[in-house]
Amino acid sequence: MKNKPRDRAVAEEVRRVIALEAKTLRALRASVDGSYGKAVELMARCRGKVILTGVGKSGLIAQKVAATLASTGTPAVHLDPAEAKHGGIGLIQRQDLVLAIGKSGESDELNDLLPRLRAIGAKLIAITAEPRSTLARAAAVVLATPVAQEACPLNLTPTCSTTAALAVGDALAVALMKLRNFRAEHFAHNHPAGQLGKRLTLTVADVMRKGQDNPVVREDARVSRMLVELTRQHAGAVAVVDRRGRLQGLVTDCDIRRVLEQGRDIQELSVRQIMNLRPTTIRPEALASRAVEIMELRKRPFNVLPVVDGRGRSVGLVQIHDLRARGL
Repeated sequence: MKNKPRDRAVAEEVRRVIALEAKTLRALRASVDGSYGKAVELMARCRGKVILTGVGKSGLIAQKVAATLASTGTPAVHLDPAEAKHGGIGLIQRQDLVLAIGKSGESDELNDLLPRLRAIGAKLIAITAEPRSTLARAAAVVLATPVAQEACPLNLTPTCSTTAALAVGDALAVALMKLRNFRAEHFAHNHPAGQLGKRLTLTVADVMRKGQDNPVVREDARVSRMLVELTRQHAGAVAVVDRRGRLQGLVTDCDIRRVLEQGRDIQELSVRQIMNLRPTTIRPEALASRAVEIMELRKRPFNVLPVVDGRGRSVGLVQIHDLRARGL
């Protein structure tokens, strides 16, 4: 109870900061002009890499924008301006494009690079709140980020200005994605370890049990042989095939339990009498995510899915636990 006034004060301050940063973004949106089109065109035509740089908080924003560009199809790296003066500038080549972020546009570390950029011949795009600054005057394109005030009560700590710079960087990256028709499958190839990457790149062939690990018995096999194969592979199912290896059915743990619950002598039955004659199947070239959908998004989910090739031959088995182990 004692903390309620303080909690209210904190909540009010949080709202004030968010409102002020939102106001900054609205002003930024209203200021967007043809310079953004020029910047995106320069970035799209760049035959080298896009190099992001900035000092302090702007440098952190530069790192994030570089990562976003790289992951969305634009070769980009971050270069610390202080490191650049100690050999790092060798990273910059004539065919590169430098995207410099600086609220004031007057940071010594950043502006010390300008003569070297001119000598190298690399073009410069500036993101700054001061369109008449030294940095802006040296740039081929200036993206102005009007900032009336920082959210910091001292009007000193970069808050609204870094929010604006980040929004500009994200906007450039997204505009480039659209310009280049960058699709989900391209994103997946740049994020192979992420869940989206796995969903869009892993195929059934990548995750299925195949070869010696694919539990298979002939349709004329004894039930005892089928039970041995079922137990040996620990897959929860056995594919039943004909002499040409074509899938004829599937025997699962559930099928075995059903026979036993009916009180029937399993040894007196044939494999054909036990198996599911019309199992759901999938092709090896299908996405593994599709296998997940088939197995889990049903009224009666199941745990195993036989894999057949174009001729209907059994080539593998997908187990739901294997898919989950791969992050799907």
